Amino acid sequence: ALGYCKNKSSLQNLSMVLRQLHTTSPDEHTQNVMDSVRQAKLAVQMDVRDGRSWYVLGNAYISLFFSTGQNPKISQQALSAYAQAEKVDSTASCNPDLHLNRATLSKYEENYMKALEGFARAAGLDPAWLEPQQREQQLMDFLERLTGFLENKGKVKGKKLQNMLGSLRSSHLGPYGDGHYQGPSGQKVELQRRPLSALQPGVNMGTVILGKVLFSLTTEEKVPFTFGLVDSIEGPCFAVTVYNMAQSWGVLIGDSVAIPEPHLRHHHIQHQNKSFTFSSLRVDTPLLLVVNGRVQRSQNQAAATIAYQAQSE
Repeated sequence: ALGYCKNKSSLQNLSMVLRQLHTTSPDEHTQNVMDSVRQAKLAVQMDVRDGRSWYVLGNAYISLFFSTGQNPKISQQALSAYAQAEKVDSTASCNPDLHLNRATLSKYEENYMKALEGFARAAGLDPAWLEPQQREQQLMDFLERLTGFLENKGKVKGKKLQNMLGSLRSSHLGPYGDGHYQGPSGQKVELQRRPLSALQPGVNMGTVILGKVLFSLTTEEKVPFTFGLVDSIEGPCFAVTVYNMAQSWGVLIGDSVAIPEPHLRHHHIQHQNKSFTFSSLRVDTPLLLVVNGRVQRSQNQAAATIAYQAQSE
């Protein structure tokens, strides 16, 4: 159909097919996904009032987000496309796929309340489709287990906790111990060690923290790898969520972990008459961590894979 005349329906279909083509290399897949975004944009340009085109563009952006290093700008473009789909087309709000896909992205970005609301909305729109209900329940279970572990510090008590913390050494900072760190843009950053209790919400520039692992938690989806970190008996226990790690990667109870420029977030979540309040540190790759004084090897990193539904595309 594209050979004879371009129409929005053909462009939408081409965008979807490009994302699903079998490829022989990650680079080829990325090129297909970028082309998929281009075709979806052309479909939108042909009729900016077509909600389906905006929805397909949102899905293409989610694929691009996961296949090109998870740039926050791209996730924002996906969310904007979904919002536009709902704005121009009232039926888009009744598309359970849209709500599930947006919730999947929200969960990955740790906007847990939005994720739970999206899964619940998708489940409500299509009660026979079990996946949204399962994903909502899995996330509720994860939050319940996580907050339970954080509140009782992984059930590590008095003397044992004291011994663990007593074995923390400045040598466990590894290369961060000399007060330097190569930031994401390649520049050298001066680092100063601070306690968890001194961290502020957002990225704590020029700071390094060092603590002990009290527990770890994995979900059915395996991402993120989550563990509890503490650096003093009276101080807080924070969740650390690690993304883009190889399946075989993890830390053990009692390990010392150093994190440069930690990104702190306070969560207050209410859903289904339950509430969860906790603080977490997000780490986008295990390569940033120093475990027991050792830098993590490159094979410990693996790109996140996409798990979104496109059944109504």
